[in-house]
Amino acid sequence: MDTGITTLSPELLALIGSGGVTALAPFTREIYLLDITVAGTSFCATIDELEPQLTEGVVLKMLRDPDNKHDQQAIGIYLDTTRIGWVPQEQNEVISRLMDAGKAFFCRVIYTARKGSWRKVKVKIFMVE
Repeated sequence: MDTGITTLSPELLALIGSGGVTALAPFTREIYLLDITVAGTSFCATIDELEPQLTEGVVLKMLRDPDNKHDQQAIGIYLDTTRIGWVPQEQNEVISRLMDAGKAFFCRVIYTARKGSWRKVKVKIFMVE
């Protein structure tokens, strides 16, 4: 009787990797979407302390905030657990809808500069597929 279950041979384990079955993960790719300037960095109380960590290539988390009283499509941008700002309101509608549908997003820092007392942070937004 054929059960349809494949026996884990040494060759298959070598293909999967040294982590065995736990190494299996869905194939993923990063899909570049757009560049933005992070909004609201001046409202991050610790932006000056975080500044040395905001170097080119650093990955930042993006989390939805549907209960935001100013913008129902709000998406916060985080370095670890600290929100450094937001996806600008005029650029967040499509991404927020995709996030609400279960799609994952992140961003990478591409540029930072101090403009007076304001910290300008530019990022590239990616969707994980």
